[in-house]
Amino acid sequence: MSESKTPVDFWFDPLCPWAWMTSRWMLEVEKVRPVEVSWHVMSLAVLNEDKLDELPERYRELLGPKGWRPVRVVTAARELHGDEVVGKLYTALGTRFHNKDEGATLESIAAALADVGLPADLIEYADKDTYDAQVRASHNEGIEKVGQEVGTPVIAVPGADGEQIAFFGPVVTPAPKGEEAAKLWDGTLLVASIPGFYEIKRTRTQGPIFD
Repeated sequence: MSESKTPVDFWFDPLCPWAWMTSRWMLEVEKVRPVEVSWHVMSLAVLNEDKLDELPERYRELLGPKGWRPVRVVTAARELHGDEVVGKLYTALGTRFHNKDEGATLESIAAALADVGLPADLIEYADKDTYDAQVRASHNEGIEKVGQEVGTPVIAVPGADGEQIAFFGPVVTPAPKGEEAAKLWDGTLLVASIPGFYEIKRTRTQGPIFD
């Protein structure tokens, strides 16, 4: 991490369209502010595993065994090929899952691996629990910073004293670009610098806009 750049930790589940929107904003911020993002998996399947019976059927299917596949493959890629592949693979997965509306299928995961030049045999980890402990550890690291009553994404930024302050979000659509992205980032750092600040929220009236 360059000393001249502000470090940001970003936790995502590739399944989540809102995390995808926020991640695209964060990449835009890297273009307009001295920021460097470190990417980490969290898991909606882990987050909801104790309450699957309470969820609608379509969410149960999404967050059941199939919900593990993308985070397992990303984690296997990180374990075997290093942290630097995580952001690239997330971009490839998210583009296929969300922008191209292919869904989180084994075929789209395999295609995403090919998109970034990773070995095809990483798809074998989609239905293996080889690195589930690492998935849970990464997930728990993000949740421990922000608290239990959130979803994905989670971002952690420096607060007033340099200690990390973590938030759920920001939730935004479409992903801001240029100076708009910069203003939202500046505001994020501003609220992180206020001791005791916790939440700003309003009802979502628009779904994710992928552009």
